[in-house]
Amino acid sequence: MKSNGNTKLIVLHPSIHKHGGASHRLWLLFFVSFFTLAFILTLINTAVPATTTAASSAASGHSPLPHSAVEALLHYAAASNATGHMTAAEMASIAGVLRRCSSPCNFLIFGLTHETLLWKALNSNGRTIFLDESEFYIAKFEEKHPDIEAYDVQYTTKVSETSELIRSAKEQVRNECRPVQNLLFSDCKLGINDLPNHLYQVDWDVILVDGPRGYFPAAPGRMSAIFTAGVLARSKKAGSGKTHVFVHDMNRDVERICSNEFLCKENLVETKDLLGHFVVETMKPNSYSFCRNPTKSSSPSSSSS
Repeated sequence: MKSNGNTKLIVLHPSIHKHGGASHRLWLLFFVSFFTLAFILTLINTAVPATTTAASSAASGHSPLPHSAVEALLHYAAASNATGHMTAAEMASIAGVLRRCSSPCNFLIFGLTHETLLWKALNSNGRTIFLDESEFYIAKFEEKHPDIEAYDVQYTTKVSETSELIRSAKEQVRNECRPVQNLLFSDCKLGINDLPNHLYQVDWDVILVDGPRGYFPAAPGRMSAIFTAGVLARSKKAGSGKTHVFVHDMNRDVERICSNEFLCKENLVETKDLLGHFVVETMKPNSYSFCRNPTKSSSPSSSSS
């Protein structure tokens, strides 16, 4: 009996020992596998955001177009046979400012013109907004180029009314037509107040006035565009720097006279062919004079070319 009992003990003891050892090894293997998997997942989760962040940083690095690409764009734009396009010197002047503009650059353009796609390409890392008098033309243009952001402006002015409009603006310079204000709430006859609200909040770095039409007495003229450009430039937030304002067709009376009144001769830094380049500084809210040395306006000829 004892012998049989001892035998049973000898047989059962190893059996229990082996079963427990296997179980422990299985649990050990499970924990090792679990922590290994957790470690790998942690590495992956850490690496993916880092890679994404690096890629995002590279994508948002705002690298300007290579100089050769800019030169090619300017060359082919200047070589076009389209009538009314800018000269090579005029386009190069604007391109130079855009290239030096801090990224992202805010570029506002009055007029959809032959150079529209050029301006969009040269400011590829910034925001480029176009304003035009023709809602139909904007719709057609956006249909072909859906990445263009453009808005229509309902001009109520006429070239033939230029002298009266300037006189009215001068009379209201301490009220509705003051140089520093949010034009969204203005009733100045020369102020454009029907743009999308958010455009009045943008600190524009560069503004180009190349529209609307202004070559016959009943045309809307560029009086409102030039006045609005002057107010937007002076109303930028403190510390936002100066605004480069370009006016095309400075050979015409309206463009020349309104630029002298609202952009000011002392701010004219360069002329290239028919393009005037003004650099306008911000002003304090209680400023009531556009220019340090106001000039006497001359009456524009109704037969402006």
